[in-house]
Amino acid sequence: MTFPITNIALIIAALSSGLLAGVYFAFSTFVMQSLARLPVDQGIAAMQSINVTIVRSPFIVVFMLAAALSVFIAAMAIVYWRGGVSVMMLAGAALYIVASFLSTIVFNVPLNDALDKVDGHTAEAAQLWTTYLSDWMQWNHVRTVASLLAACAFVRALF
Repeated sequence: MTFPITNIALIIAALSSGLLAGVYFAFSTFVMQSLARLPVDQGIAAMQSINVTIVRSPFIVVFMLAAALSVFIAAMAIVYWRGGVSVMMLAGAALYIVASFLSTIVFNVPLNDALDKVDGHTAEAAQLWTTYLSDWMQWNHVRTVASLLAACAFVRALF
C-alpha cells in the first residue's frame, strides 16, 4: 500500500518546508536588514559570501528534497485521489514548487548572480545594492509565506 509512504513524504515535506520558511523568515526579519545597515561594499561582500556558502550547505539538500517530495506528493494526490486530503496535498505541493522553489530559481538566484558580478567599491554598486535589497526581499517574503503555507497544507493532509 502506498499510503504509509505518502504519509512519510508528507511529514518530511512539512518539516522541510517549515524549516525553509524559518530560514527565509530570518532573512526577511533581520539578516537582510543587518546587511543593509553595513556600508555598501561590506553588505555586498557579506551577501556574496552567503550566496557562495548556502549552495554548499545542508540548506540546498533540504531545498531540493522539499521540491522532490512535493512532486511525489502531487503525483500521489492525483493517482490516489482522496477528496479533501488530495486537495491539501496538491495545495502544499503547488505552493512549495511554484511560489517557493520556482520563485527562488526565477527571481532570487538571478539577483544573486548579478550581485556576484559587482565590485562593491564601484559607483554603480550603491544603486545595484539598493535595488537588490528591495527586489530580493520582495521575493523572499513570497517564498517565506509560500513555504509556511505549504507546510501547513502538508500537515493538514495528514489529519
